[in-house]
Amino acid sequence: PMAKLTLCLSVPCLCSSATCLLCRCCPQSKNSTVTRVIYAFILLLGTIIACIMLSPGVDEQLKKIPGFCEDGAGINGNINCTILVGYKAVYRVCFGMSMCFLAFALIMINVKNSRDPRSAIHNGFWFFKVAAMVAVTVGAFYIPEGPFTRTWFVVGTCGAFCFILIQLVLLVDFAHSWNESWVDNMERGNSRGWYAALLAVTGLNYVMAFIVIILMYMFYTRSEGCLLNKFFISFNLLLCAVASVVSVMPRVQESQPRSGLLQSSIMTMYTMYLTWSAMTNEPDRTCNPSLLSIFQQTLVPTLAPLEIKNQTAWWDAQSIVGLAIFVLCILYSSIRSSNTSQVNKLTMASNDTVTLEESNAGTPDEEVGGTGTGRNGPGRVEDNERDMVQYSYSFFHFMLFLASLYIMMTLTNWYSPNAEYNAMTSKWPAVWVKISSSWVCLTLYVWTLVAPMILINRDFS
Repeated sequence: PMAKLTLCLSVPCLCSSATCLLCRCCPQSKNSTVTRVIYAFILLLGTIIACIMLSPGVDEQLKKIPGFCEDGAGINGNINCTILVGYKAVYRVCFGMSMCFLAFALIMINVKNSRDPRSAIHNGFWFFKVAAMVAVTVGAFYIPEGPFTRTWFVVGTCGAFCFILIQLVLLVDFAHSWNESWVDNMERGNSRGWYAALLAVTGLNYVMAFIVIILMYMFYTRSEGCLLNKFFISFNLLLCAVASVVSVMPRVQESQPRSGLLQSSIMTMYTMYLTWSAMTNEPDRTCNPSLLSIFQQTLVPTLAPLEIKNQTAWWDAQSIVGLAIFVLCILYSSIRSSNTSQVNKLTMASNDTVTLEESNAGTPDEEVGGTGTGRNGPGRVEDNERDMVQYSYSFFHFMLFLASLYIMMTLTNWYSPNAEYNAMTSKWPAVWVKISSSWVCLTLYVWTLVAPMILINRDFS
């Protein structure tokens, strides 16, 4: 029937209609963008499900899964399901998502255009892909415990570290795009207004970063002790100051006129976030007070500090901020499209893709109806990847694989199961992963500023 066909052509393949599935019902309207948005939505949906696993009352239902968590079983006969069951569920939900994305990444290696049969898997068959992801995730709950949790903690730590670096590239690209847009507006007219707005935002970012630095010195250091925290804050403050000075040096401005303090201010805020996030993972509660104790110390300093045992809730401040940055970066990477953006370079897209898209747009014989690749049905436009893909399918899925691991570590506060396996505890490796990632981020940012001066024969546009 025509009604069913119209529905099939306008809705992604999340329905169970055979007609919808057979017509491949994938979004052909700018599928280089729409497909990424759908994958981002799937990842965000998986994130919500992982959050639900940590909700009160869900643990009682999870305990009903045979062998999932049994008190008194396992290593040394000492497993505390009240503590472990939520985090174990998050590990398995994220395991299912990450394995599916990794499989897609391997399948999509070297896909050049949408005429490749594998492109149909990437841009269509949504019902089957979602069903496969659900099946793998459900099956993960029946994986025997053994060394699974500890092994996946190590894998998650490495993957999350890599995704933090990807977030850096996305943030730097966002800052460059923001700065270029406002500078262009400033050159077109009302230069004073746009200059004042640019200066105000930059100043606000630095003021907020300075306030964060003061708060970290107040609550995460002591007059005697906490030397490592003092080093982290002071050293990263120095590095941010150096990066800001380098960004406005005359030689840097000559090679990159659009670089400036706006990008440096955003990098400074991100570095301070990573520094604070690293310190919140320290096992020593003397140098890592809980958010509740900080509020108590600020509002009612005369009360005795509260002792909170087995703090394993995911909804603390650093997790919420981390999730917010994650969501923004995933959405930005899905909708960003530019032949000069750092995002396209990150996803290994060719600079020729936009040219091909523009040259193919508006061709009369490509704007007639049809359901084949590159054709338009009702309410659909041309396939803009017939000649060349707009981004690397394989790397995009690999980025989602790393994002799944980052979500897993964020929701579990980067906690690791201890040797007795009766608690989830914060470990020093998580601290060093985060603080080292802040150093790598700043190093990469400074390199993007000075590289055009060093490698003068390379094109950095």
